[in-house]
Amino acid sequence: MFKDPYYIGFADFLGSDGQKAVAEKDLGNAAYKQKNFEEAHKHYDKAIELDPSNITFYTNKAGNMGNPQEEAVAEKDLGNAAYKQKNFEEAHKHYDKAIELDPSNITFYTNKAAAFFEELKYNDCVEICKKAVEIGREQRADFKLIAKAMARAGNACSKMEDSKEALNWYERSISEFRDPEVVKKARELEKEIKEKERLAYINPELAQQEKNLGNDLFKKGDYPGAMKHYNEAVKRDPENAILYSNRAACYTKLMDFQRALDDCEHCIKRDPKFIKGYIRKGAVLTAMREWTKAKKAYEDALVIDPSNAEAIEGLRNCFRSNDEDPEKARERALEDPEIQAILRDPGMRLLLEQMSQDPGAVREHLQNPDIAAKLLKLRDAGIIQMR
Repeated sequence: MFKDPYYIGFADFLGSDGQKAVAEKDLGNAAYKQKNFEEAHKHYDKAIELDPSNITFYTNKAGNMGNPQEEAVAEKDLGNAAYKQKNFEEAHKHYDKAIELDPSNITFYTNKAAAFFEELKYNDCVEICKKAVEIGREQRADFKLIAKAMARAGNACSKMEDSKEALNWYERSISEFRDPEVVKKARELEKEIKEKERLAYINPELAQQEKNLGNDLFKKGDYPGAMKHYNEAVKRDPENAILYSNRAACYTKLMDFQRALDDCEHCIKRDPKFIKGYIRKGAVLTAMREWTKAKKAYEDALVIDPSNAEAIEGLRNCFRSNDEDPEKARERALEDPEIQAILRDPGMRLLLEQMSQDPGAVREHLQNPDIAAKLLKLRDAGIIQMR
């Protein structure tokens, strides 16, 4: 009967997938009545493929099963259909039945965990995921399925804001199978945890205590000891400009000029009006024999306070100390990345060539602030002369 041309033609001529699915179900029922279970199974599968939202097709398929494992899969399918309709209570019933029929299938547990997750029952989700991992290990299941259960537990922990436990589950999942999406979640969570720890560590009061301890050791000439306290102070209050200034002074004493310069920049960035940051920067650049940059730092300090004695003396010292051979100074300047960038600029190269042929042409170009700044930088570095 199920091979009768009438039935086949009926299925072929129906228009919508829903109608075709019903026709396939009817063909399956006809085959079932004739005890041709294999043929019935094919038609029920086709019906489900055409209309996966119709629970009747799953129940018919379940009735067609001949062994517990097949019945379990059918129950799982019924659970999935209910899950898609957000009928989680019904989904759980079918997943539980599937587990009862075949407790060795990890997928039944992970599907049930997914239902718990959607219900916001995150603790239950984690527990069933643990069971899934246990079953998966016992049955030597595909490592991807075990990884999936672990990742789902991580998602649930993340929803409960238990970041460290979530990261633990994600890392375990990645060790089983390196799913790019899970790797991304793990790395983002790792950053989030570190940032939370950093913020939790901030304590301006303790930072002040550490700074004072550092200052005491600095005065005694114990610069390595002072550095330990300054480092701790910065960790405790990372937006405090004064702490970077103090640490820059300590780096300078230890002859670590690049780190000292970096701290001066951190200091100025956090408080552009803090004059000590510019004075320290000038001192560091002077020690590095970067006279032009040192002069600029002291000039910036004098913009804030034109009468600052330390800045005035630092600027004078730059002029006194800048007795380096002009050719050596020029060679040093050419190593400066900023100078190199200016000289590589096609527009600037054309301009410099024009200036070499007509020195008076510079006046016109000085009207452009950007070009003027670049030309003055080249002049201060000894690369060009301007009168």
